[in-house]
Amino acid sequence: MNIPLTNETLNMMLWKKPRAGAIVRGGSANPGLTGHIYFYPVREGTLVISEVKGLPVKSGSCGGGFFGFHIHEGERCTGDASDEFKNAGSHLNPGGCDHPYHMGDMPVLLGTRDGSSWSAFYTDRFTPEEVEGHTVIIHDMPDDFRSQPSGGSGTKIACGVIQKLNAAFFPKDETQFSDQ
Repeated sequence: MNIPLTNETLNMMLWKKPRAGAIVRGGSANPGLTGHIYFYPVREGTLVISEVKGLPVKSGSCGGGFFGFHIHEGERCTGDASDEFKNAGSHLNPGGCDHPYHMGDMPVLLGTRDGSSWSAFYTDRFTPEEVEGHTVIIHDMPDDFRSQPSGGSGTKIACGVIQKLNAAFFPKDETQFSDQ
């Protein structure tokens, strides 16, 4: 189904509440990395909007960077010394599909020279209800959309748990979310 950017879509982004959201936080190597991820129900899928700051920045005039961005099957942003977000699990893939056709595969984030990123995209791979309770991960490398099983995205650098929202807009008070 073709989803053009229409007044309906713009109005939804501006005035409707997201069904679900996650607050992502960086691990010990990226403590300033934070962001909000919004999940809006749209037709048979989801409009995903992300706002992230504190992404690692490459030095030099080129700056910025690309970062893998996925829904993972786990329900917690915990881990151990070898992987701070180990319990986030692997890409959400209930259909057993090859990468990049996992339910949780999403476009990469484009980081700016100041370490921020904003993106919006539509997917019919999941609805907000289907990803509630799972984790959203930012990786330190871009997804190559070929390598198995996870696109060569590298280390998990930030994590958030996707939760149903009950506020009119994404909450400014992060205490609405349980401890991650």
